[in-house]
Amino acid sequence: MTKETNKIDFIEFPARNVLEIAKSKRFYGEVFDWSFTNWGEDYIDTNSSGLGSGFNADAEHRPASPLVVVYVANLESAVTKVVAAGGQITRDIFSFPGGRRFHFKDPIGNELAVWSDQ
Repeated sequence: MTKETNKIDFIEFPARNVLEIAKSKRFYGEVFDWSFTNWGEDYIDTNSSGLGSGFNADAEHRPASPLVVVYVANLESAVTKVVAAGGQITRDIFSFPGGRRFHFKDPIGNELAVWSDQ
C-alpha cells in the first residue's frame, strides 16, 4: 500500500505501563473486535480499527495524550518546514520499528508527530 504524504496516517494513545497495554487490547478487542500486532511488551498496533492506531507504554516515547501522526516522504524537510512556520520541535527525530519520527507543537500548543518509512 502506498502511503499518502502530508496526510494524517496514525493516532497513538498513551498507556502508563504494560498492564494498561493488556487492558486496552482486551477492551477494544471485546468492544469493537479489533485485532492487534504486538511490538514488544510496551507497544501494540491495531490491525482493524480503520485509521492506523496504537497504544504506547514506552516511558521514553509515549505521548502525554492521544497523538495525531502525519506521514511524510521526507522527514528532514518536514522538520525544516515546521520550524520555519513557527512550530517547536518537542522530540527530535528518533527511530522505531518501521521508520523514524519527530514530535512538534504548533503555534497554539497542539502536539503532533510526523513519521516516515523512508
